[in-house]
Amino acid sequence: MKITYSTEKINPFGGINFVNKTLENTGIFQLIDKELGKRPAQAGYSHSDIFRAYWLLNFTGGDCAEDITEHLRPYLKDIKGIAVPGADTLLRVQKQLATDKENFTTDKGIKHEFNVNEGMNRLMIKQMIHCNQLVSTNTEYTFDYDNQFLPADKYDAKRSYKHADGYFPGIASINNLPVYIENRNGNSNVKYKQDQTLQRAYDLLGEFNIKIKRSRMDCGSFSKEIVKVVQANSQYFYIRAQRCDDLFEKINQIKEWTIVEIGFKQYEVASIQYTPFGEDKAYRYVVSRERNTDGQCNLFTGDHYLYRAIMTNDYEKTDLEVVLFYNDRGQSERLFDEMNNDFNWNKLPFSFLHENTVFMIIMAMCRNMYHFLLEYISKKVDFVKTTFRLKKFIFRFVVVPTKWIRQSRQDILKVFSDKKYHLVT
Repeated sequence: MKITYSTEKINPFGGINFVNKTLENTGIFQLIDKELGKRPAQAGYSHSDIFRAYWLLNFTGGDCAEDITEHLRPYLKDIKGIAVPGADTLLRVQKQLATDKENFTTDKGIKHEFNVNEGMNRLMIKQMIHCNQLVSTNTEYTFDYDNQFLPADKYDAKRSYKHADGYFPGIASINNLPVYIENRNGNSNVKYKQDQTLQRAYDLLGEFNIKIKRSRMDCGSFSKEIVKVVQANSQYFYIRAQRCDDLFEKINQIKEWTIVEIGFKQYEVASIQYTPFGEDKAYRYVVSRERNTDGQCNLFTGDHYLYRAIMTNDYEKTDLEVVLFYNDRGQSERLFDEMNNDFNWNKLPFSFLHENTVFMIIMAMCRNMYHFLLEYISKKVDFVKTTFRLKKFIFRFVVVPTKWIRQSRQDILKVFSDKKYHLVT
């Protein structure tokens, strides 16, 4: 095999020029500087430079700030008209954007740590409104909330019931896009002060006239205090109910079940009225059951079925429609998968919870902008689809050799490909 070398300055990540241009055209970087303010006169980089560098780092396959200094800075600096800070600056500015942790101690002496970064969450919502991913008019949205455990070997990370150290952030999303993130330490039960977390999320969305029609949550949100907050801030709610003897006694009294097909599997569904939490107000419980194929008997019901119940105040949908609508929240599992594996939540850079909150929100904003890019670019060229995961987008769009050439007193980007990249500009 014969080898020859060239000293020509070729950028293997040439597609990042088109990514950057698309982001610039939205005006999002001006919004960031407006919201976060100017940095000191001696600072060499603006807030938008930090966000841009982190996002472009991610869109070229980097997974930590050090990748800019060690690998990617020459290729990012090849983009005309942008400033590329080093890893130290990226990390230092994030620490400056952090807010203090809030500490709580229960009657049993258990210490909990929360971090509420309202400024960064407000910026994330403004970003989505700016890019028309949220519309503050008559659009009525579905609000999803869940907590996800992030294993993290950090200085202040605490032990979770999952037998690992880490954090347990709460994430609210609309249309499978994060709209609010609060961080909490790993030892905090998901129900602990969740009503306050949800109220802050609803209030912040309400500040921008984002209307919530429906809210969906798993059994981690099944408590009297949480239900009151959810019901007060949305027209309809759908929450997975927790098991209890009294509920299963009521379910055992169901005489008529309707056979339905969900995801190519056969289920039976029915509705009952049930009063939870020992109060007077009754709610509709949509119960589904499927036959247990392992032959084991259900200890609660004494039969061979697996039961699930959804508490709701929606009396308009059929039983099947309620189950299908609730099951759609399963998309949040994809959200967590993308945040962990595509947008580096599994590689938190700091030793402290409140600093990692800033990183998590910046990367959530990056994911929101990524989906904006997919929507926009897929309408311009046929080799990008809205279903692409980040790795596929990098291989299909970002990885293309380019070179800047000077011609007729103009800088022209030469693309070594027959793909029609010019349609994106």
